[in-house]
Amino acid sequence: MGDVHQLIRDHGVEAARNLANDKLERQCVDAAFSVLSDEGHLHAICHSGFAMTALPHRSLKERVWERTGGPHGEIKLRIESGASASGDLVGIPSGAIARLLLIHLSSEAVRNNSRVVEMGSSMRAALIRMGISPGGKSFAMVRDQARKISLCRLTFYNKGQKSTAISNGSFVRTAVLCNDDGEQLPLWNDVVELDEVYFKSLIEYPLPLREAAIRELSGRSMAIDIYVFLSYELHKLEKPVAVSWQALYAQFGAGFKQKKVFVNSFKEPLALALAAYPEAKVTVSEAGLLMHPSESPVGKSYSRVNSLLPPASGPKRLIAR
Repeated sequence: MGDVHQLIRDHGVEAARNLANDKLERQCVDAAFSVLSDEGHLHAICHSGFAMTALPHRSLKERVWERTGGPHGEIKLRIESGASASGDLVGIPSGAIARLLLIHLSSEAVRNNSRVVEMGSSMRAALIRMGISPGGKSFAMVRDQARKISLCRLTFYNKGQKSTAISNGSFVRTAVLCNDDGEQLPLWNDVVELDEVYFKSLIEYPLPLREAAIRELSGRSMAIDIYVFLSYELHKLEKPVAVSWQALYAQFGAGFKQKKVFVNSFKEPLALALAAYPEAKVTVSEAGLLMHPSESPVGKSYSRVNSLLPPASGPKRLIAR
């Protein structure tokens, strides 16, 4: 289809939809149009560390999840499963919903410069904006991920400084959900208090995203991760940078035993992430990606995006090329 954004600008969204050859291309058209037509320009926030590391995509039985990022393994994320009152492990936060919950909590905390986040109707409204019904099967998944986020233990290791810095804590100090979901009780706690260490790190390293883009990618955890990565990396580049499939496999390939399988699975969420990021200048080849300097998805209205990596000559790089 060529440049879907230019196609929509030149001929309109209906013409672009008519040219779509399959479901993926139609999804890309819809995602691109939604972001291009977004007049609110609302920002969402996530921690910059998730541009180099990520939660698992699927539910895991393991007690510990670890991911390492940066060209020399500067950043390491370690999450330990929490336990229920009976002592049973509840599992590691995973999938798209866990990411959306963390983005919402982070956005509210940074927006108000407070680690105490008011919940109530704000969480329900945020879920609806993201296309998630706050009832039925969808809510059961939300409750499951909120419970895991509330109970897990989080550690960010930053080896990019002169010595290893360790941020050891959790995402939140109080549970996201009420203990009882009876009809007469509120769904969410009135307030949620983020962990002090996590909040301090979040304030120091916030990554602004387009809320409209996150909404379009809300059902695809890999697409969210790619969008977060591109949002962090592209506007920092000073010249085109080639990223090999091997490097992408090391960054995003958790859960894939073979690089070939990963590459085939990566291209679809990549297409969706690029559709939701009109400013991105990225080309795909047999060798990998060629990333060009691009505008931030939120423009210059939110300029404070700090790198977790130490200053270096040339562009800051998150993964080994």
